[in-house]
Amino acid sequence: MPIFLTRLSWFVTAALVIGLLLQPVGTAVQLEMSLGAIAVMTALWLFTRGRTAHYIFLGIGSLVVIKYFYWRITRTLPWSADPISLTAGLILLAAELYYLYILFLSLFINADPLKRPPAPIGNEADLPTVDIFVPSYNEDASILATTLAAARSLDYPAQKLTVWLLDDGGTDQKCADPDARKSAEARARRVGLERLCEELGVRYLTRRRNVHAKAGNLNNGLKHATGEIVVVLDADHVPFRSFLKETIGHFAQDPRLFLVQTPHAFLNPDPIERNLRTFERMPSENEMFYAISQPGLDKWNGSFFCGSAALLRRTALDEAGGFSGITITEDCETAFELHSRGWTSIYVDKPLIAGLQPDTLRDFIGQRSRWCQGMLQILILKNPVFKRGLNMIQRLCYMSNMTYWFFPVPCLVFMFAPLLYIFFDMKIVVANVDEAIAYTATYIIVNLMMQNYLYGRVRWPFVSELYEYVQGLFLIKATAAVILSPRKPTFNVTAKNVTLDQDHLSPLALPFFVVYLILLAGSLLAAYRYAFEPGITNLMLVVGLWNLVNVIKAGAALGVTAERRQTETTPSLTVDRQAVLTLNGLAIDVRVERVSAQRCRIRMDTIAPTRRSEDSSTGTLAIVPQQVGSSVGTWPSMPVTLTSSALSGEETVCELQFERLSPRDYFALADLMYGDAEAMTRFQQARRRHKTLFAGIAQFVWWGLVEPFRALSYGLADLRRRAPAEAEPVPVPKTITMRKSLAARTARRNADAIAARAAEPVAEPEAENPAAQAPAAEMPPSWLQLMVNAENEALARNRQRRSADLAPSPEPAAG
Repeated sequence: MPIFLTRLSWFVTAALVIGLLLQPVGTAVQLEMSLGAIAVMTALWLFTRGRTAHYIFLGIGSLVVIKYFYWRITRTLPWSADPISLTAGLILLAAELYYLYILFLSLFINADPLKRPPAPIGNEADLPTVDIFVPSYNEDASILATTLAAARSLDYPAQKLTVWLLDDGGTDQKCADPDARKSAEARARRVGLERLCEELGVRYLTRRRNVHAKAGNLNNGLKHATGEIVVVLDADHVPFRSFLKETIGHFAQDPRLFLVQTPHAFLNPDPIERNLRTFERMPSENEMFYAISQPGLDKWNGSFFCGSAALLRRTALDEAGGFSGITITEDCETAFELHSRGWTSIYVDKPLIAGLQPDTLRDFIGQRSRWCQGMLQILILKNPVFKRGLNMIQRLCYMSNMTYWFFPVPCLVFMFAPLLYIFFDMKIVVANVDEAIAYTATYIIVNLMMQNYLYGRVRWPFVSELYEYVQGLFLIKATAAVILSPRKPTFNVTAKNVTLDQDHLSPLALPFFVVYLILLAGSLLAAYRYAFEPGITNLMLVVGLWNLVNVIKAGAALGVTAERRQTETTPSLTVDRQAVLTLNGLAIDVRVERVSAQRCRIRMDTIAPTRRSEDSSTGTLAIVPQQVGSSVGTWPSMPVTLTSSALSGEETVCELQFERLSPRDYFALADLMYGDAEAMTRFQQARRRHKTLFAGIAQFVWWGLVEPFRALSYGLADLRRRAPAEAEPVPVPKTITMRKSLAARTARRNADAIAARAAEPVAEPEAENPAAQAPAAEMPPSWLQLMVNAENEALARNRQRRSADLAPSPEPAAG
């Protein structure tokens, strides 16, 4: 049958089915139809396999969803109510329609993700030249050394590979900063990184001014590099040895290919994973995007650049004028422009880098705010609907990814909507309990079934809702800011590798406590009104249950704000590598089980040779290369210290600490930790166990019940730690007169204290105690005096800044 007739038959069949579905039926019949659909979907899920059953399952679920929204639009709006209730009802309906839009776009894009086969790498002589860009701003030298050493060690011809450190922390602008301390730090950073790059065989490059943030830094690299392929790696994204071998071959198969994107995989948990203790057993939040959404986008030539772990064709970048820098998400914007010019992209679904996530909730929210604002900037300034060069499906793909970031608005609407009925009797939905069960309850069940069916192996039930709520309380402000002023947001670097040495409550916790208490009060009031207030119908019970779900979600979010201390100072990875430990003159074959940037755990068949008092615990660890043919003398090695050992059956398990790593030693660390990409694959696959709806709901409810108490205990502990250090509150000097009065009062107190000291008998000073010889009049300034001085310094700086603003600047505008 011709493809036109096939599509026409599908369209006619779908129209007939939807037409029959929209015929009015009674509530009892609707309940029977919905329950029947749930039963059929359950049977298909449990007893069938294959694409046909897959599409039938999603088709039946979609029909239930369509029926719900038809009922919701035509029969539940409070048209006869007051204007405020009607407005609130329309806002709630708009929020539901937004989720319907996201649901159907995701079903369309992700229903059949593309499984792309690997591409052969070809002959070495035909391989393209590659420049690896590692943009940096304020990252620690040890993080950069690991990334640069791993990039230099990639399995690729050395004469065709150049690694560049693009340092935006040591620019001429920063080295000439008016602040002497900042200027000295920038110059020291520049000198230190130049020396590091020289020892690692890496090209160091900085620029004159920090213009256009990361995009400007990358474009400066393009001015100096000449490779045919450009690889972009974030400073904390360390590539595995096979990174280029697994990806470079795709460029030879398609001359119009501009992008090969690989997933971002992480060694450390994000704040939600760490604080809820799910990192080792639950898939990370980003795995749904990289395991399902990106392969789905890849099917429609819609996979896009994610800022790192990607290869880009130089000729395509030159055609577009380099990396786009109008918005603060230069990655998606660059892909958007190149797709519109007819270039293609692919996605390789294999983790080939290991990176770091933000450690604190504050940094996590800051990172997501930048993503949110950047995607909305592209939507507003370069709307995919009107972008020339994109086909219809590509427009849908980009619209799906950009409009997703409006989620804070409907998320908060759903959180607070039931309170309008509980507190103010605003009936924003016209329905009785029977209709709520027949339509709403069955719709929720079907929706959860479809999500768990598609994403169950990479996303637990209700975890998406938790992430959206945690972000939504703060991203609502970022969303409003970018809508009001699309060009205003600026690029902010996300802090990584922050040390958390004790349990504490996040500084962002207060709004979460306020919302939780409001929702909890709503549930208690709903229960009271339903039990004791005359005239209250069963609808209060339904709304109360809705609010109770929100209470559980808000309770789980409180657990996210209760930040646990880090159990590892540096993230580690489970590996399986052979090595030779040389200790006290003995060479012992060992197997490395786990490794981080500071230490590793090994297993050996003998007892560690440190039984005599004169034995040393310092030795070397030589890594057995994975490629065949390397002589023992060329094995990468590094100095280690044996810190502990314990018997485990007939073997000995030892902990080794890496001591005083020189720049060259980072090659050994890179080989040990990042020599085998399968280590990250094994780690991810071990977490991807399908979580059933019942188990997922039970886990979510447990978090909602238990985590508020942990958050409260952390808050009380913080108060106890702060109490001894808190000084007497000092009034803030808001006027010149008040400032003078406070300064005079402080001077009188100092004079009185000096007089009192003078009246006391003076003890003979001891020769060994220089502090006792200090003049009594040199008293440390009080907190009040420090505050007054700070106020005066701030006023002076403001006067100098205003004077400087009036003078012409010798530098051109920052673009």
